[in-house]
Amino acid sequence: MFDLFTNVGIVKEVYTVVDFYTYIKGVEYLICLAFFCSFPMFFRYISHNDKG
Repeated sequence: MFDLFTNVGIVKEVYTVVDFYTYIKGVEYLICLAFFCSFPMFFRYISHNDKG
C-alpha cells in the first residue's frame, strides 16, 4: 500500500509499447480520480446561493 504512494511521482523508464500504455493508463486513472473528487466541491462552491 505504501509502495503506491512512493511511486506516484516517479517517472518510470518504459521499454515496450505495452509498458508505456499501462503506465499512461495508470496516470490517466489518477487524473480522473482527482477530477471526480474535486469537481463536486468546486461545483458546490460556484453554485452556492447566498440568500442573506
